[in-house]
Amino acid sequence: MSTGAGLPILQKSELFERLAPGHAAGLTVVTPNRRLAAAFARDFDSHQAARGLASWESADVLPLPALVERLYEDALYSELATRLPILLSSAEEQALWEGVIAASESGTALLSAASAAALAREAWELAHEWKLAPRLKNLPANDDARAFADWAWRYEGITRRDRHTERARLPEAMEPHLTHPAVKKPRALVAYGFDTLKPQQADFLAALAASGVELFACVPEPRVSDARRIPFISAKDEIRAAAGWARARLEADPEARIGIVVPDLARSRNAVHRILAQTMEPARPLPGSGKRALPFNVSLGEPLASYPLVAAAFLVLDTACGEIEFLRVSRLIRSAFVAGAESEMAGRAQLDAGLRRMSGAKTSLAHLRGAITKLTASGNRHRAPGCPILSRILADLAKFARENLSDSRRAAEWAKAISALLDLAGFPGERALDSSEYQTLKKLHEALAGFAALDRVAGRVRFADACARLHRIAADTLFQPEAPDVPIQVLGVLEAAGMEFDHLWVMGLTDEAWPIPAHPNPLIPVALQRAAGVPESSAAASLELDRRITEGWLKAAGEVVLSHALREEDRELVSSPLIRGVSESSPEELALPAYEAFRDAIRRARREEHALDSRAPAIPEKATSSGGTSVFGDQAACPFRAFAVHRLEADGLEAPPPGPDARDRGTLLHAMLAKVWTELKSKAHLDAISGRDLDTLLAAAAEAAIGRLHWSRPGALAGRFGKLEKERLVQLGRAWLAEERKRPAFEVAEIEKKRAVSLGGLTVNAKLDRLDRLQGGAHAILDYKTGKASIGGWLGARPDEPQLPLYAVTSGTDVAAVAFACVRAGEMAFKGIAREESLIPGVSTLAGQRAARRYGSWDELLSGWRRELEALGSEFASGEARVDPKDKRNLATCRYCEVKPLCRIYERYGAPPADPVGNGTEGPE
Repeated sequence: MSTGAGLPILQKSELFERLAPGHAAGLTVVTPNRRLAAAFARDFDSHQAARGLASWESADVLPLPALVERLYEDALYSELATRLPILLSSAEEQALWEGVIAASESGTALLSAASAAALAREAWELAHEWKLAPRLKNLPANDDARAFADWAWRYEGITRRDRHTERARLPEAMEPHLTHPAVKKPRALVAYGFDTLKPQQADFLAALAASGVELFACVPEPRVSDARRIPFISAKDEIRAAAGWARARLEADPEARIGIVVPDLARSRNAVHRILAQTMEPARPLPGSGKRALPFNVSLGEPLASYPLVAAAFLVLDTACGEIEFLRVSRLIRSAFVAGAESEMAGRAQLDAGLRRMSGAKTSLAHLRGAITKLTASGNRHRAPGCPILSRILADLAKFARENLSDSRRAAEWAKAISALLDLAGFPGERALDSSEYQTLKKLHEALAGFAALDRVAGRVRFADACARLHRIAADTLFQPEAPDVPIQVLGVLEAAGMEFDHLWVMGLTDEAWPIPAHPNPLIPVALQRAAGVPESSAAASLELDRRITEGWLKAAGEVVLSHALREEDRELVSSPLIRGVSESSPEELALPAYEAFRDAIRRARREEHALDSRAPAIPEKATSSGGTSVFGDQAACPFRAFAVHRLEADGLEAPPPGPDARDRGTLLHAMLAKVWTELKSKAHLDAISGRDLDTLLAAAAEAAIGRLHWSRPGALAGRFGKLEKERLVQLGRAWLAEERKRPAFEVAEIEKKRAVSLGGLTVNAKLDRLDRLQGGAHAILDYKTGKASIGGWLGARPDEPQLPLYAVTSGTDVAAVAFACVRAGEMAFKGIAREESLIPGVSTLAGQRAARRYGSWDELLSGWRRELEALGSEFASGEARVDPKDKRNLATCRYCEVKPLCRIYERYGAPPADPVGNGTEGPE
């Protein structure tokens, strides 16, 4: 129905004059949405100020649904109360639909009753807006439509029985009572900015007219516009141009009303906001720059659950619930919205880094508290500082969870428990909240109050289900903190309807995005929607609606820019057919100033100072460096890496894997074989032991190894994972010992013996996996390897894997062989170099090693190793810390390095090429 059909038309200026007397005028203005109501109120205030008035009564202007609710509330506090249904909140309505769907036969096959309930609510609202509800039961329909008709019948029956209604039916509930004197109606009502009226709206206005309210219509006055169509290479270029255009127009006229319409605002909101902020306030990210309000407002709010303060509250609740992903607990530990966040900030950061080494992918309050106790113990090599406030919070949460969260309760009772939990955590933290955070906290309290009111429609639930429902309420609540009036409005298509501007830019108008494709509601028969004229139900109706909207844009401002992108990745795009009649201009014709990006301004203002920074202070004499033999490997790979990791202790943050990772499995195998050889001691005992006894020994050794890992990382091998890992270890151990049986006689002289070794003035603590005494008294040094192994890593001036060469030249014994013991399923073998043949199967002399032919003899090899390691040790001890990765061509050395943010290697050499899929590159073992 057209807005003006049968209604007298008022010009906007005439409407302002009628509103001027204020309340005495008895005049109310209704709009399609809140944003248009706020814009009309601002226009009226500007009109009154232009008349020279110092004060005036505000205009009574509000969205039509808000007027319906106001009339309902008037009637509710009168003698009509007993004849009115109770209005359900959005959360109550959702819960009631979920219950109806879950109890139905068709609902049992659904994956998510909550998602189906949200779709059903949309269909229910559409059915009442367009007066389709009476016809739902009797039309031919598909399975989805039949299911919805059944749900709607059940829902309507329950609400009728309990005298409930929701906002979708509130106009119909109020129509019979509009003639009652308790309902405080205006004397006159003006419908402003409506392109069309839906049948429900038209019926309600007709009922108002029948009750004595005088009705008028008013539409924004059309403007003569200078319109142009501008294509851009990409959507990002389009957004940047719109941002620069808005800034230029604002600088030219600070009082200008500027609009930017984005049809797909929900998808591109973050990009639009970011680019606008960078353009309007380039220095905003700088510390100390202040939080001056940005000159623009994005109409589309974000889910309440996405705000950091609300997310922190749910982290507290989920941690108390039971098992939770460690990375979420990590965010709670570092959150600014719990007690002690400021005073324990540094300690909690270190604690978080340590917990990442100990935790599994999931954890619980009990495991978390146990890990913190171990991590802060005095004997822990990676000891983290104690955080008493955090420890108290976790202890209080654990106690409260044990005593209060194990039963089923009603929503109001759980609301009290949730508030108590947040109080125990010191939520929302110790620092003062800013305005946006305070408003967010207030909105969270409203959501919690709405959850508590679910007692009317929901029964008892467990705590985890209560938290999940509260989270859905927060996720369904679109929220945006209030901000002062700003000149630039970023709007979606519907929010822009009826708005007036001085300058308007509409972007994203490709033929794929505009007109918007038809999307009929899937739960209502499409034929029924098309017969009623629902715009989204057919391509023709959608096209007609979008054509009228496009015409409205061209009359909404003195300057109108319509834009679109020409490409999206590798696809070519064309303009919408609805804007091809607008004359095309090039981006250059906008003649926008060149606004410098903040990054470019910093680079332009830089003042370079050249200083040698490749050498750090030398380490003190007789000092022992942490890091063990890896110091030599890191110094060989890149001197700066060694300096950053072993002197600055610049460790990367780990993400706990789900179960044991490659490093854990290597540790388990080392520990098991160490235990086995501690018992066997020699090849003779290995040959003598029976198969049953060997399996018993392997099982006990695997059990002990898993126990050691479980102490340091309780969640790594929980449940059946531990049993499976034990079976794997026993199988590997049995296969490896079969390989060991092929060797000549030997005795195990040392197992994981720790010793201090010094080379080139650098002393480190080393731990050798195994030292075997061979026939004749010579020794073999063995290192277990569960990943890829290559003896090429031992050779050259900067060896990739210098551990075995280091052991060989510092063992103080007659070393006749060094070898990797490669313990991998299907690849059991020794790889190494020996002084003579047949000492270890598969380990040949220098003559049989292509990579080692640069050395003439065994003694020359040992001398070369000592010389190279002495040079590396001397470099590190003297403070040599130049950024010099060994592999500069592909920067393979840097691929898994964790100190790239410190050395900024990619700024010097450029980013490396991406790894091709399937090239076999693996991370560090």
